[in-house]
Amino acid sequence: MSQLAILGAGVMGETLLSGLIRAGRPVDDLMVGERRHERGVELQERYGVAVVGNVDAAQKADTVVLVVKPQDMGDLLAEIAPVVRPGQLVVSLAAGITTGFIESRLDEGVAVVRVMPNTPALVDEGMAAISRGSHCDEEHLVEAESLMASVGKVIRIPEKQQDAVTAISGSGPAYLFFLVESMIEAGVHLGLPRGVASELVVQTVVGSAKLLRETGEHPVVLRERVTSPGGTTAAAVRELEDHKVRAAFLTAIESARDRSRALAEGSS
Repeated sequence: MSQLAILGAGVMGETLLSGLIRAGRPVDDLMVGERRHERGVELQERYGVAVVGNVDAAQKADTVVLVVKPQDMGDLLAEIAPVVRPGQLVVSLAAGITTGFIESRLDEGVAVVRVMPNTPALVDEGMAAISRGSHCDEEHLVEAESLMASVGKVIRIPEKQQDAVTAISGSGPAYLFFLVESMIEAGVHLGLPRGVASELVVQTVVGSAKLLRETGEHPVVLRERVTSPGGTTAAAVRELEDHKVRAAFLTAIESARDRSRALAEGSS
């Protein structure tokens, strides 16, 4: 199997590393590029993976996965550019960094795939959207899909849709956590102990998501099944509509899309 290097061993980098190992990827085929000595030792002890310098990892690997903050991408590319060569696959998990930005800093012909992951990858329930760069073929996309499938689901999209994906699934967990937080606070306000309110809300969210996924029903259909005429749910939904919650979500997600677009334009 080909050699793979993960450059950047923060939360998402370690999440991908552990997911690949759980999915059966041999540790001997994996390398991690990490500058912090203590962090490198921690990863070696936890996973038995080789931790080397970024340049060494990029030179030896067939696939190089970049898992750094967007603001650090330029420096990382400048560091590894002398050793990255055509025939290698570079996979970027940095939000807002375009394939064009990466390609312009590497040798002509290097295959680049852009990925937008999200944090549920930590529990193998991630949603990743991947887009091809100028020099990608089917084999490169399949390899990128295989990587991200180790921690969740993967879809292919045109790169022009990445800003919308960032706003929906990339930032999406925060919207749901915000909703959960609000529902728990409401439960406390209504007299429930915080622990009870938390358990009620979290399991309701988990169960509802599972119901959506496993039945394949449209959310409107499932909502209407819970909403009896003149009942408690109908009263609550009317208040949500009166407060224009649906419109607020649209405006918020558009704002996230616009911010992602601005970040991408600033990186190009």
